[in-house]
Amino acid sequence: MNDLIDAFYIFAVMTSYSTNGSDKPAEGLSFDNTEVAFRHSTNGELKRAYWLFRIINVNFLVKIGPPVTNFAVNIGLPIKGLIKATIFKQFCGGETIAECDAAIKNLYDGGVGTILDYSVEGEDEEAVFDETRNEIIRTIKRATGDPAIPITVFKVTGVGRFSLLEKLDAGTTLTAGEQAEWAKVQQRVLDICQNAYDAQVPVMIDAEESWIQLTIDALAMDMMRRFNKEKIIVYNTYQLYRHDKLASIKADHAVAVKEGFVLGAKIVRGAYMEKERKRAAEMGYPSPIQPDKQSADKDYDEAVRYAVENIDTLAIVAGTHNENSCRLLAELMDKQGIEHKHPHVYFSQLLGMSDNLSFNLANAGYNVVKYVPYGPIKAVLPYLFRRAQENTAIAGQMGRELSLIVKEKKRRGI
Repeated sequence: MNDLIDAFYIFAVMTSYSTNGSDKPAEGLSFDNTEVAFRHSTNGELKRAYWLFRIINVNFLVKIGPPVTNFAVNIGLPIKGLIKATIFKQFCGGETIAECDAAIKNLYDGGVGTILDYSVEGEDEEAVFDETRNEIIRTIKRATGDPAIPITVFKVTGVGRFSLLEKLDAGTTLTAGEQAEWAKVQQRVLDICQNAYDAQVPVMIDAEESWIQLTIDALAMDMMRRFNKEKIIVYNTYQLYRHDKLASIKADHAVAVKEGFVLGAKIVRGAYMEKERKRAAEMGYPSPIQPDKQSADKDYDEAVRYAVENIDTLAIVAGTHNENSCRLLAELMDKQGIEHKHPHVYFSQLLGMSDNLSFNLANAGYNVVKYVPYGPIKAVLPYLFRRAQENTAIAGQMGRELSLIVKEKKRRGI
């Protein structure tokens, strides 16, 4: 394994958490306990993470890595094994659901649940959309009756054409063929949510670009009306780096209360900032993105407060790698006397990142889940490249990841 790590490092240079904690008060919650944070990691895995994050921290390598790696894969250079043993292993569970079993067990041994995330992107064919729907349903079936997989997830663009959603958002009249195509997309979404309801396994609908989000939001609300009457089954996702999304949560919650269903809200800061700002500038409309990070942080934390204040009718998955937001939610739960295992509150992070948050929260008895992406290596490469670019875009988090790994290496004497 060390040879593979060294080889990956050379390649990059040339080409560019076993216990479930009981409730502990939030004021005693520490995100600096590296023994708990990395209990699930072997010495070899810790060393691999150290080198990967050091490589990712080099912006130049991250910029030239994607085109070089794609080129190497496309012409058949034998680098898939190297990718799978290094960056893929850090951020993904495997190429298939079955290959994710080891990651699922490893996380659950540390009290952390799994969200199986089929991360194949950029497809545009009806047969592929049908197969993606079938694969999402397979993740629901795998999760059925297994407390280690408490939530599932999918993207609407995994089961429908992006440009079709774009036309719907823009209010453009669809042709007869497009209307039939849209009916198939709606049916695929319904099939997934019906399977989730039948299995009693919650499913999240991920947020996407703002110019297709209105259509996704409408679909998600329809699914919640249908399936969230008795308990939380369907979640929509709200990107709080958009200046209008705090208002959307409150407006959607008002509808849910009036119509008698539970609003499911996964709240994140967001994933498309540069693309959103660029498109707005090019097309001459006001950017939907907050003016600065402080504004996004303010709205995110206000969404957390609003959710806690309305816990009976609003279920939240707090998707965040921000320590302050995690601590705020934990403290608010304790202040309101909300049990740590309340089914309406989950913390969530990505596999391979912010283990200090995930495993210390789990150790304190909170509901915690990790996104565990999976899929064929070539198809998952766009996801992996976004993770690398996301890390370099947040210099403070990058330094935090490395400093915690270094601290744990020193504690172990390796």
